[in-house]
This record gives sequence, C-alpha cells and structure tokens, in this order.
Amino acid sequence: MNEKIIILDFGSQTTQLIARRIRELNTYCEILPYNKFPFDDTTVKGVILSGSPYSVYDENAFKTDLSRMRNKYPLLGICYGAQLLAHSSGGTVESAGSREYGRANLTKIDTENPLFKNITEGSQVWMSHGDSITRLPESFRVIASTQSVEAAAFAINREQTWGVQFHPEVYHTEEGSKILDNFLNICGCTKDWTPASFIESTVAELKQKLGNDKVILALSGGVDSSVTAVLLNRAIGKNLTCIFVDHGLLRKNEFQKVMKDYEVLGLNVLGINASERFYRELEGVTDPEKKRKIIGKGFIDVFDEEAHKLQNIKWLGQGTIYPDVIESLSITGTVIKSHHNVGGLPDKMNLKLVEPLRLLFKDEVRRVGTELGMPAHLIKRHPFPGPGLGIRILGDVTSEKVRVLQEADDIYISALHEWKLYDKVWQAGTILLPIRSVGVMGDERTYENTVVLRAVTSTDAMTADWAQLPYEFLAKISNEIINKVKGVNRVVYDISSKPPSTIEWE
Repeated sequence: MNEKIIILDFGSQTTQLIARRIRELNTYCEILPYNKFPFDDTTVKGVILSGSPYSVYDENAFKTDLSRMRNKYPLLGICYGAQLLAHSSGGTVESAGSREYGRANLTKIDTENPLFKNITEGSQVWMSHGDSITRLPESFRVIASTQSVEAAAFAINREQTWGVQFHPEVYHTEEGSKILDNFLNICGCTKDWTPASFIESTVAELKQKLGNDKVILALSGGVDSSVTAVLLNRAIGKNLTCIFVDHGLLRKNEFQKVMKDYEVLGLNVLGINASERFYRELEGVTDPEKKRKIIGKGFIDVFDEEAHKLQNIKWLGQGTIYPDVIESLSITGTVIKSHHNVGGLPDKMNLKLVEPLRLLFKDEVRRVGTELGMPAHLIKRHPFPGPGLGIRILGDVTSEKVRVLQEADDIYISALHEWKLYDKVWQAGTILLPIRSVGVMGDERTYENTVVLRAVTSTDAMTADWAQLPYEFLAKISNEIINKVKGVNRVVYDISSKPPSTIEWE
C-alpha cells in the first residue's frame, strides 16, 4: 500500500465502522491497538483516535503518548479520542451529569476550517458519551457546537489536529462521511484504493513474496477461501494446490457442488473425504469451544498429511478476513471466540502462512471477487462457518444429527432461493437444538427434535439484525420441514440481533 490511515482503537464498539467509512472513500486504513502505532511506517498519511467505553479519568482507561503523533501526522480524535487530546494538554473533561446520547445538531460551524468544509449549519450528528470537555486548553479553539455541548468540535492552533465529541462514522451523523472525506483531503490521500487496485497490488506482492514457492490452500467452498484461491492462482498458477476437505459437516451435497464450481475457476483442487475421522474425534464433545478446536486441529492435521504427500510445499494459504482477526483477539486480550483460520500454525507443519484477504471486510471480498470475474452465485453465497454444521448442532455431533440438520437446512436454503429472499439476507442457516418436545403427527404422539431457522441482515458481520422474513414463507418452511424431515416435530425462528447475540449459536 502506498498510503494508509491508521485508526487507533481505544475499545469503541464503532471502531470498525470508522474503518468501513474510510474504505468506502477509496482509502486504505488499518485498525491497530491504541498503544501499537507504527512510527516507522512511511506510508501513514494520517491518524484517527477512536472512541472508548472508558472515561479519561478511569484507572483502567486506555491511554497513549500522543505527543509523538501531533505535528507529525494530521490527527482526528473522535469522542474519547477528542477528550484524550484535550485532557492530555491540560484541558478539563467532566461528567456530563447524564449520558449525552442520541441526535444533536451542529451550530456555530466554522466552515472556513478544512475539516468542516461544505458542512451545513444545523447538520445532524450522533452523540454517545458520558463525559464532556468543559474547558479547552489555550491552543485549542471551538469550530462547532451543539445546543448542549459548546466544544462539539475543536481544532488546535498551528497544528493539523482536530477533535469531535460526536461520531462521524455512524449512520445518524448525516454528513459524517463528508467530514471524514475532508480529513482525508487534509491528509493528502489520493483515494485510489479500489478492488482493481487491490488486485493489482496484491498479485504483485504475492508474486514477490512467494516467488517460485509452492502453496497449499484450505478451501471451504465459501467466498473468502475461493477469492483467496483465485488471487493466488493469478499470482503463482500451477504452484498452488487447493485442498477441499469434506469433514462431514457441510451442507447437503455441498462437496459435489463446490468441486464443480472450482473446475470452472480452473483451480487445481484435491477433494478429501475425512468425515468419519471428524465424527470420531467429535464423539461425545459438547463444549462449543472444544468442538471448534477439534475441527480446526482436524483441518490442520489433514493439510499436514496432504502437504507431506506433495513436494516442496512451503506456504499455507488461508481465507482469513478482517472480522475474523478483530473477533479473535480484542485490544484487551479477551478472546470472543476462536476462529480455526486465525492465530498461526503448529510448528510441526513447518509452513509459512499467506493470507491475502486478512485486512478486508466481507463486502470488500465480494467486490474483489466480482472484479476477478468469478461467478455471481459463488460471490453471493452466504457466509458459512469453517466448523460447518458442527457449531450448528448444539451438543454432541453424530452422523444422524448431521443428516437431520442437512435435510432441514436444504429445505430452508432452497426455499430462500425460490422465494427470491436469499440475496436479501446476509446469512441464513438452520440450528439443531439438544431439545426434544412432544408433538402429534396423525394419530400418534411424537417426542422429537427442534430446529431453529436463523436469518440476519448485515454488512460485515460485526453487527447484524434478524431478518424479517414473511410469515407466509416461515409457515411454509416450518410445515415442509416437519412433514419431510424424520426426527423433527418443531420449528422456531430466531429474532435475536448482534449484539448482544452472535450470528451463530456456538
């Protein structure tokens, strides 16, 4: 990358939104922990300080020395970031009494200031903070206010440093993207980071990094690993060997369908049936984290065995994307959930890792795939977890439970296509609960399983709302699953959003 914006993460729930807005403005950016600024990186054009759940006075608040950044890079503090700038320069930050949360309107806007160029008086912004700056340091000046906050935005004299106590990254700030775009102009960004430019630079980097080395790639049938495969294939061609493992936890007939897709893409793919192995290793395991670990280890073991059958393999390619990285380890070091394709490899593999999509959000991966000329049905395929149905079967995994879930899921996903609802939701799937309930079928009493239908709308999986599918559709699917899938007598629909729930149940 020739230029980038660094977003220092102080723990805000909307840090990822800042990154998405910057990327939407065709500018590359990276999120880094608040205390990990890359001072030796000559491609950094500017810095954004995120919000935080903490007050600047909290004992556990995330703090860093900002003096090394000020005057060296254009700097924009958002909410907590703005308060940290003021506090560290001798200003006063105090409790707002009651949390300032919700819509507000900017007044007294200094439109001569480059950050607020072409921003309209009364423009709506979104506030979300418990503290407020009540006294600015001498060198700071107010460049916008709201009815209740005098220093809604400030600039520092003789510096390219700004702070805003609202969130320009959220949807409710009407001209937030324009404010961020103004900041990018201040930074001198060329704003030429597009799917085409990403492909060009990534293929060039892969050629240089990999040379004539051979790469083995884990394929899952999903968008991420498929786009990774096409990128690597474009860079190194025959030196790429792809392995698609059937761990027995795929959707119905998925192994055969996906293998045909890969033929169309011209990839060199080995299909491995390892379902019995995975069933054996998962026998009796109910803890979701243990299941993830077992399935992840199983993948690595299979790849290790296959890699040893091939000659001179030096790299393992993986379809890791940004949300995987962010969710796997927060800035506090707290793991939300493990991802089988994040966190490095056991030493025994003796393979280096190549992850060309590691810093892309899901919708960006899809745009890259489209630019690469990949088939639309593959690009638009819903995300599917690496552990597959293993984490959609709550409790222990057996081949019979897999059969039940595959049949129910196939009815659901096929109907989403038939009703032209598939492309209107981000992700859909079926979950098998370890719950049996009484039912009546014909004149007989039944005591069988419950399945959950899940569908969400989202942009990048960091947040998600439950999809409001038509009642008529849900009624038809429920009836069809109960009538056709032996072992199921009850169907429910999940109306939980993320947060506080996750998209997957495990």
